[in-house]
Amino acid sequence: MSATGFAAHSANDPLQHFAFERRTPRSDDVVIDILYCGVCHTDLHLARNHGGFTAYPIVPGHEVIGRVRQVGENVTRFKAGMMVGVGCMVDSCQHCQPCLKGWEQDCAEGSTFTYNSVDRHDGSITYGGYSDVIVVRDKFVLSVPDGLDPAGAAPLLCAGITTWSPLLHWNVGAGTKVAVIGLGGLGHMALKLANALGAEVTLFTRSAGKEHDAGRLGADHVVLSSDPEQMKAVAGRFDVIVDTVPYDHDVNPYMPTLALEGVLVLIGYMGPLGTPVNAGSVVRGRRAISGSFIGGVRETQQMLDFCGEHGIVSDVEIIPVEKIDEAYERMLRSDVKYRFVIDMASLKNARQQV
Repeated sequence: MSATGFAAHSANDPLQHFAFERRTPRSDDVVIDILYCGVCHTDLHLARNHGGFTAYPIVPGHEVIGRVRQVGENVTRFKAGMMVGVGCMVDSCQHCQPCLKGWEQDCAEGSTFTYNSVDRHDGSITYGGYSDVIVVRDKFVLSVPDGLDPAGAAPLLCAGITTWSPLLHWNVGAGTKVAVIGLGGLGHMALKLANALGAEVTLFTRSAGKEHDAGRLGADHVVLSSDPEQMKAVAGRFDVIVDTVPYDHDVNPYMPTLALEGVLVLIGYMGPLGTPVNAGSVVRGRRAISGSFIGGVRETQQMLDFCGEHGIVSDVEIIPVEKIDEAYERMLRSDVKYRFVIDMASLKNARQQV
């Protein structure tokens, strides 16, 4: 199936127009015409080969919103014309313990990710959502509730589920005190979701002047984490802290702010922590440090349904696809509130300019 998109061909070259072939649809596949695709930090990291495992050419994008074009003969949940989404995964083994629990992201045989991954059936490389069409196994296609803005819904497929999953796992709801570290793409979704779940929500930030935006997004309080007196004032307060910081940082200052049996959940950073954690801050008070990686398909559909009920979408800046490299540079400067989303209709103009 002929497709067109924007791809990186090396770690140093700008992304450019790329014509390629999608796989022939199988009996359980859904063919989706892409309307919008969110831009994630992971896209930048993989396009620039920061992890050292990018297979070029790479078509990034795993926050996909589109309409069903056609379905395979064994597909019953979707019909042509339906608004649907595709997140970070497009397949998994479906029989290991994590998959059976609905945690396909932790598939013991390895998840098939939406791009820069190997199709488990034919060995081809997967290409992502910076494109006009995508072919996805029906089990990994998500229904988008009526009424959700499709552009604002795109980042829910990554930023939304990445923050929803730990909130769900740690039973956040009315009466829970939640803190969020960092106000970026992940942090702003954590504020919105925790607030909608009924929690009392606090933002930890190192930058002053974020009270207005934090309040608009759902925070009840803002604590300047670089101020020892403000940190001391919230000692023993939080049941759950969602840490969205995407780089190495010291988590020790936050541990004393956890309540008895409280937990700090890492969701933004997956590397080694340079500053060792003081074990005493964990042992005393039965506190814990946990982690969470995106979320399963069932959780993602639950999150979309919840967002539909509460009218929650991401705060986005819509860009044409030819501005993607500029968007990457702005992401590195944290110059976006709070997610870029590509209007894939712009791909037609970009194609005409080639």
